[in-house]
Amino acid sequence: MSRVVHLHIGAPKTGTTYLQHRLARNTRTLAKHEVYVPTRSPLVSPELFQFRAALDLLGQDWGGPPGHADGAWRQLVRRIRSKSGTSIVSHEILAPAPPDVIAKAMRDLEGCEVHVVYSARDLGRALPAAWQESIKQGRRWAYRRFLNRVEFGRPWFFRAFDLPSVLTSWSAGVPPERIHLVTVPQRGADPSELFRRFCTAFGIDPEWAPLDSDRLNTSLGVAETQVIRQLNRRMDRSTRREAEYDDLIRELLAQDRLVHRDSPPVLLPPTRLPWASEQADRWIEWVKGNGIHVVGDLEDLRPLPIADDEAYVNPDKVPPRVVLGAAVDALSAMTREAAARTDPRRSLGARFRKLRERT
Repeated sequence: MSRVVHLHIGAPKTGTTYLQHRLARNTRTLAKHEVYVPTRSPLVSPELFQFRAALDLLGQDWGGPPGHADGAWRQLVRRIRSKSGTSIVSHEILAPAPPDVIAKAMRDLEGCEVHVVYSARDLGRALPAAWQESIKQGRRWAYRRFLNRVEFGRPWFFRAFDLPSVLTSWSAGVPPERIHLVTVPQRGADPSELFRRFCTAFGIDPEWAPLDSDRLNTSLGVAETQVIRQLNRRMDRSTRREAEYDDLIRELLAQDRLVHRDSPPVLLPPTRLPWASEQADRWIEWVKGNGIHVVGDLEDLRPLPIADDEAYVNPDKVPPRVVLGAAVDALSAMTREAAARTDPRRSLGARFRKLRERT
């Protein structure tokens, strides 16, 4: 019985949300071609199940109630071994996994033909997106401090983005032809091109997943990101735990109501471009020297200067009147949401009062 496993390990901010949702929406059509996106049961989405499995493999427990990930990796391996054909596992938190965790994953999948798929994006776009994502998740740091940490301190995001480090760790014992690098196309490319590249890396036909996904991790502008950051500070919101404000701040504001405002985007400061370009040179040199399979164009990994129709706006120094406009929109959204979440007892009382008025 032949089993092929494609482990897509990230990196974050490379279209992972879109990829995972599209795969989940097409599990039935993919299964007709013996391509499986494992989950625990029809009641649990593959995205959630594989997130828990990744947490369990890493020995972490966040993003849900205590113990929510216990045993998920073992269940995932069992699902993979129950099928012949191809299984696709995808979660971006796996990218900076330490060697002992990677060794465990490979031991548990022994007997399967394991392929490692890694998607990479130029730092000119990845770093602004990563800072915004950290703010959505509860961090409070200024953009300048985040960039300094990336350049000099190597936080989690950079370790997940650092292509040579990630693939050196994950390629241990895996033949180069089974290491697949997917480059994220530069701005202006066909929106479907990235999914086609993923499918090439997985060895599947895009037509096997015809249902598209509308789940995009949309970027915020500088003013909106500053509003979320200040809310995090004021409400003592933190990361890596179940926060009582997450559904309002992250889901309602950061992922929905504030993403449609007309605000300058968060861009990489021009002063950081030389450093980001040096990193790209290092990445490309590593790839060429290791003979791994590249899907896309290595030139996609080079950060581009700010376009002529854009201007750099420092996210740490947004004019107060601009932030105020975004804050009022956030307050409006919160007020509407509060009105929609009426206490059921009050709603029932209102119906009784109306009934008494009629009689």
